[in-house]
Amino acid sequence: MTRRETLIARSIVYAILDANDDGKLTRKPTLIGRFIRLFYMYWLTFRFVRYDLFKALRGVWGIEEGEYKASFDSKKQGQQKKGKAKAALMPMGDMGYSGSTFFRTRDSAYLVKSIPRQFEHEFFKNDMLLPYADHMRSNPSSLLVRITDFLESSHLSVGVLLGLAPSHHIIMENILYGQSEESQGDGASKWESWDLKPTSYFFPERDIAGGALASEATLSKLADEFNDKIRLSEADAVKFKSQLEKDTQLLADCNAVDYSLFLVRISAADAQAAESQPALQSDETSAEPIPPAQPPFAPPEPPSWRTGVRSSDGKHVYRAAVLDFFWAKHTVHAKAMTGLIRSYNLIDEQGPMSITTKSSEYRERFLKMCDEYVEVQK
Repeated sequence: MTRRETLIARSIVYAILDANDDGKLTRKPTLIGRFIRLFYMYWLTFRFVRYDLFKALRGVWGIEEGEYKASFDSKKQGQQKKGKAKAALMPMGDMGYSGSTFFRTRDSAYLVKSIPRQFEHEFFKNDMLLPYADHMRSNPSSLLVRITDFLESSHLSVGVLLGLAPSHHIIMENILYGQSEESQGDGASKWESWDLKPTSYFFPERDIAGGALASEATLSKLADEFNDKIRLSEADAVKFKSQLEKDTQLLADCNAVDYSLFLVRISAADAQAAESQPALQSDETSAEPIPPAQPPFAPPEPPSWRTGVRSSDGKHVYRAAVLDFFWAKHTVHAKAMTGLIRSYNLIDEQGPMSITTKSSEYRERFLKMCDEYVEVQK
């Protein structure tokens, strides 16, 4: 890891492990310490946003607090390197247009995502958080990704002001848990994943001059294409569509757009092998990422989209989650983008972007996309 990644990761781990039962840090900085931290470039002092709310959600989801913290504790993970514990968080790089950076816990149970853009983290904090929590409490089978904590910097620093260190992070469940290191990046991988959005919208990087003005790196960050079908039984297909309608109605009500369906497909044999792995106890070590044995990572009955739904032909197991619901149409930034695209359409009629369309219209196209991917085998 780079020095920047190391210090940001340690800041996050410190906040989680040093928090009391009420979410407040056990050690308060001195007056001199508060002054010095203003000049930090990468280290951040975090506080929890609505710790009580997320702790209650973890309880609803059956996440035991000790095991939750153990996922961020390298000593509990038992990973040692030359007498020193390995980092509890592993970097995953920049995975999108938003500039977000990702870490995953060493046991692969959770992801940490930065929310660097102010209009996004303010929308989630002020407009989306309470409706999200109410929805997740009343919809245990929701496909919205399970967010277990929300961290924000408790102070300004040089690094935050210069954009070198993101001030806000969310912690969420990783539906790729159980994926071995050998299966990552392999062309013949038994684990495949796609980040899916409606592709019928105007994407300047792709549609202006046929994409000739954009680099390959930029084009690679566009939504994926899934050139296959999600083969489901009639009962599973009905449940899938019904839950998506409920989840996307919440997002539309909150005026959110540009969210995506993260789809994971695992070969049935590989999924069975992952499920058969023994549970990893706190004092044991492993070279593979093994999820905790307690819910929500222990496969429940009946199967869910978080833990795996078997395809109708028995060849694959699917997982899915709705991600990235942080772009709201009513924010100043979104309104400015909408005006810009409307001006461009006066010259070259291309229609709206996924970030400038109406939330109800985006919901319709998103549901239509998901419906077209599903193939029912009776």
